[in-house]
Amino acid sequence: MENRRQRQIGAIGTAARVVLGLVLLVYGLLGGKLVVINGHVQTGFEPVTLVVGLFVFPLTLLAWQWLRARRDPTRLQATGPVGTAINMVVLLGLFLTPWYAPPLSFTSGAALVFYGASMLLAALLGYGGCEVLAISNWVLRRDDQVGCFVLGPVDYLEHHLSHRR
Repeated sequence: MENRRQRQIGAIGTAARVVLGLVLLVYGLLGGKLVVINGHVQTGFEPVTLVVGLFVFPLTLLAWQWLRARRDPTRLQATGPVGTAINMVVLLGLFLTPWYAPPLSFTSGAALVFYGASMLLAALLGYGGCEVLAISNWVLRRDDQVGCFVLGPVDYLEHHLSHRR
């Protein structure tokens, strides 16, 4: 990414990342709950969610990407159907832990915090790739890519709309 200092996304991609990032971050921090009972706001906030979402997941991905880059310094380009599917399966696997592994249910909110914070960083940097690699690409100054089911189509549409003008 060192060679790509200009923004890779426009106003629509930036706005989509900010809105979706804030929604995921807040929802993840609230543990997927926000209820008012007898005039008191109750959430499912757990500090472990914040720690795992902002530190453990990003550092794990950073370590994996760093090790991969040492083995194979070429740019990772997993943007096809398989790369996109793997990315979505990992997200769903982490998000659905309350249903299949209740003791690990904190990973559900942590995944949302991680993806939300990554989207906000991507919006700030103008990063056009999948948010899952925004933090590690920024730290490692790389431009590795994995498929993104949600924001990929937004960026594709915005790119084509801007080239029609």
